[in-house]
Amino acid sequence: MARVTVLGGCGVVGTVAVKTLISAGDFSEIIIGDIDLEKANECVSQIGDECLSSFKVDASDPAAVKQAIKGSDVVLNCCGPFYRLGPVVLKAVIESKINYVDVCDDYDATKKLLDMNGAAKKAGISALTGMGSSPGVANLLVKFCADLMLDKVDSIDILHAHGGEPTEGAAVVAHRIHSMTSPIPMYLNGKFTTVDYFGESGKALEEDVTFHYLGTYRCYPYPHPETITLPNYIKCKRVTNLGCVIPPQYYRMIQEIARLGIVSETPLAVGNQMVVPRDFSIAFIIQQRERILKEAKFGEQRGCLKITIKGIEDGEPKQYDFSMASIGQSMGEGTGIPAALGAILMQRGKITEKGVLPPEACVKPLDFLGLMQEHLKLDKMTGGESPLIIESIDKSGKIERLQM
Repeated sequence: MARVTVLGGCGVVGTVAVKTLISAGDFSEIIIGDIDLEKANECVSQIGDECLSSFKVDASDPAAVKQAIKGSDVVLNCCGPFYRLGPVVLKAVIESKINYVDVCDDYDATKKLLDMNGAAKKAGISALTGMGSSPGVANLLVKFCADLMLDKVDSIDILHAHGGEPTEGAAVVAHRIHSMTSPIPMYLNGKFTTVDYFGESGKALEEDVTFHYLGTYRCYPYPHPETITLPNYIKCKRVTNLGCVIPPQYYRMIQEIARLGIVSETPLAVGNQMVVPRDFSIAFIIQQRERILKEAKFGEQRGCLKITIKGIEDGEPKQYDFSMASIGQSMGEGTGIPAALGAILMQRGKITEKGVLPPEACVKPLDFLGLMQEHLKLDKMTGGESPLIIESIDKSGKIERLQM
């Protein structure tokens, strides 16, 4: 009997993770833990598998978390926002001495989680943080290239574009605003530093990127944890993370609202009532999104994660581009599937390092890639092609597509 508790298991990401865990068959009990018990029960009913059950849990309450995860072999945390809930949940999991996986993509939260490394080691548990798409798959593709392809790594650039999801919640938009208004970590010229999204340091990194199946879009600095973890495990001079949301008209609206500063959390008197500017801005962005998608004739949701790695191979300059492209696949699938695969690898004993660790520190890329190929539905992603595209570029610029 093996049990996994999925916190936030009826959310966009958590639901996908639960379905992936069911299809794998490694766990005889899968518990959906969520603060909204009615929604969790509805999720259990809709999926309709006998291994499923639900449990009400407030992830901000350590005692409630401990009660929800009691008896579990693995805890999979899909419950955000991670800058608020991540440290609370992980501390409760460590004290319960249970192995752990999460999808944390907040760099500031990641720092706090990594600071619990010593406590996790003392408890004898493995805690894998950032096991989504970016971070997650991105880290493992970089490690795969560094270990098996290049003799020396010079630079790592992680690039992503996505858009057209059926809905975007307030938390997603709030996270995007937070990403534009906070110092953004980068690793440049062999040193950890930060850049300003709207300042000259951020503009210097902006780049027009061509993505498979999407086209070419302007990408901007993004505060993901890869830039603070990868340099600790892979020797290089540069690690950046750039991204955008499509269509560009929608992303530019968010940029302008953030640039103008209509994102304060301090209430403002408007007539006879107090209004929080950030709350108004988020509501306005969500309201306008549908109009913009229709005017742009955007069509199906789509996205692409691209990792460009430059270095030396056999004494010559070499570049490898890894692309994970999808058409009709939701952001929930792109994050929830890798998270579930991380929990499966944990249960199968493939992750043995103790402590709080990013993917590149404790997951073998070939273990993950083999499991990913086994579970992904290729016809849903890119018309039957493998979702993973690998291209090598030599010093003359010649491009060759490789097969896994």
